[in-house]
Amino acid sequence: MPQHKSSKKRVRQSETRRLRNVQKRSAMKTAIKKVRNAPDKETAAVELKNAVSTLDKMANKGIIHRNKAANLKSRLTRSVTAKQ
Repeated sequence: MPQHKSSKKRVRQSETRRLRNVQKRSAMKTAIKKVRNAPDKETAAVELKNAVSTLDKMANKGIIHRNKAANLKSRLTRSVTAKQ
């Protein structure tokens, strides 16, 4: 356990951030699943727009790497355009 006051504060801050990141990562995964499980192309396009926005936010906040966000957006876009 930390002894210094600043170390105790750092533990509190990191736990708060960890919980926040878990929540945001879960929301990101849900947005991706909605795109993949969309029944038709129109619904998938709407969900893709939301997912791209979510991925950009996660990349800007540093929760995921910007290249990972770009790769996911590319894959999702390809899957939506290939949908019948």
